[in-house]
Amino acid sequence: MSLKEISLFALLFMFLLGSCKDQPTTEENKLPQNNIKKDSIVPEIPAEVEEKEEEAFELTEDNAIEFFFNYSKTLKEDKVKLTTSLGEITIELFDNVPYHKANFIYLTKMGYFNNTYFHRVVKNFIIQGGNADNVETAEKRSKIGRYLLPPDTRKGHKHHRGVVSMPSSEINNPHKLASPYEFFIVVTKPGSYHLDGGYTPFGRVIDGMDVVDKINSQPVDNGDWPSQNIYILKAEAF
Repeated sequence: MSLKEISLFALLFMFLLGSCKDQPTTEENKLPQNNIKKDSIVPEIPAEVEEKEEEAFELTEDNAIEFFFNYSKTLKEDKVKLTTSLGEITIELFDNVPYHKANFIYLTKMGYFNNTYFHRVVKNFIIQGGNADNVETAEKRSKIGRYLLPPDTRKGHKHHRGVVSMPSSEINNPHKLASPYEFFIVVTKPGSYHLDGGYTPFGRVIDGMDVVDKINSQPVDNGDWPSQNIYILKAEAF
């Protein structure tokens, strides 16, 4: 090999060596990563904080009125459709009984009425719904809370046929505080006016009175419980 060839070879080698040094290494081409050491200590969330975050809101005698007062201000819905095992019933809620209206819509949106029954049928008088002898309903009540609503009977609403009203609790209740999980619909023609002043009308049936009458005609056992369960399959607010 001549001296000239050796010189050219050396220059080529040095050029290639310099080019390799200018290229980023494999590690330098990687995306940025969190450089936490394996032995680093990550702070733990205290157990009591986690429990508070997971704790669901529960209605009580102390907070129910304030809750429904505020909740009523947010409502755009004023109707509830009940899909029963015997047909559909549409209820329009009265605006001037805000606690009872808000309560009914809240329970509807919480899915409480789904899979409950019309559990009391008194011939030519009322049908009563919102209860069931199943574990699901008991669990829903437990999660939503234990509370009663004060009567609101001076808004001019009477117990005409088709009016929806709220029964009073049977447990130590001299003031006839309303049982919030249940409701009844008047079947009597033209109405059951002896109930006025004792119970709170909060809505009326605007579609499906034929279904109400059909439910009222079903055979019952002792205690006015229907011989065959009459389901509220679904309740929807709109």
